[in-house]
Amino acid sequence: MGRAVNLRIPGPTPCPDDVLEAVGGPMMNHRGPEFADIIKRVTEGLNWVFGVSTDVLTITASGTGGLEAAVVNTLSPGDRVLAVSIGVFGNRLASIAETYGAEVERYELEWGAAADPDEVARRLDADPSIKAVLVTHNETSTGVTNPLEAIGAVVRERGPLLIVDGVSSVSSIPCPAERWGVDVLVSGSQKGWMVPPGLAFLWLSERAWEACETATMPRFYFDLSRARSSLESAQTPWTPALSIFYGLDKAFESIRAEGLEGIYSRHHAVAQYTRDRVRAMGLELFAQDERFASDTVTAVRWPDDADGLAIAKRAREEFGVVLGGGQQSLRGKIFRVGHLGYFTQEDIAAALDVVERLLAETPARATV
Repeated sequence: MGRAVNLRIPGPTPCPDDVLEAVGGPMMNHRGPEFADIIKRVTEGLNWVFGVSTDVLTITASGTGGLEAAVVNTLSPGDRVLAVSIGVFGNRLASIAETYGAEVERYELEWGAAADPDEVARRLDADPSIKAVLVTHNETSTGVTNPLEAIGAVVRERGPLLIVDGVSSVSSIPCPAERWGVDVLVSGSQKGWMVPPGLAFLWLSERAWEACETATMPRFYFDLSRARSSLESAQTPWTPALSIFYGLDKAFESIRAEGLEGIYSRHHAVAQYTRDRVRAMGLELFAQDERFASDTVTAVRWPDDADGLAIAKRAREEFGVVLGGGQQSLRGKIFRVGHLGYFTQEDIAAALDVVERLLAETPARATV
């Protein structure tokens, strides 16, 4: 693809040249007809990818900003919330709710595992006062994808809102919000959308909009009612990141050309290649059950006799391969290979070639 650096972190992800060129376009009046045309096209594309019949909102923020907006618009201080956490980002979503005064019950799993829908159902049955369930669809810190469709079924049957972090899943793996019973779904431009960071996308069900009417957590910039009202006039309530809108508008040309099934198939095929290649190298996937291994990022255990931090440093400095590292307690214990958005199998193969070469050069492994 002509990139000097093989960026294999799970976000920000590489962007196509035509998207980067579009991002460099001149500024325009964000209250004028030209921008109105762009936001209409972008919103139509988002609705299609999210699988929804009402409009997805776009705010200028990171994915975390979108998650904060999801929480503060639908909940009130003191609300009982069940937070399903399988890693760093599940914990982050729970912390956002706690920061604004929600009473959070955490269903935390060992990192590398996926959530059990039956356990979600058991906890909801044990506490009918729970108003919302928070779930990360695709946990990039561990390379695990939660069984969201099954979780959605048990949550919807029992009544709470289902608020989903789809930052690293939507546009790369299936996540049809309405069909799976999701009430709030959040994504971010820097993942599978092939666009730089700066935009967060949110969709709310009618049940979620009803919750917004009574929610009392404080909000101003992240007031989604303002965003919905502005979108009716093809505007945003505050100054948008125009450059990222330009890039997203261009990215949708290739997204539509490939089609959702093509995109999902490509992600799955390359993810399977990555998992097979990792095993062939004698390495171990971090995901405990391959049925839930992510199709957007593969997490791999470093061998016990390898200095993972040193190998990743050499990969970056000597070969231009930028691997994702382990976060928090996983620092130096795993590496992560991002394969979402704009990539080819050759990109992944080249990165793993470097890892294999550097592992073979470590003294302890050279004698095996």
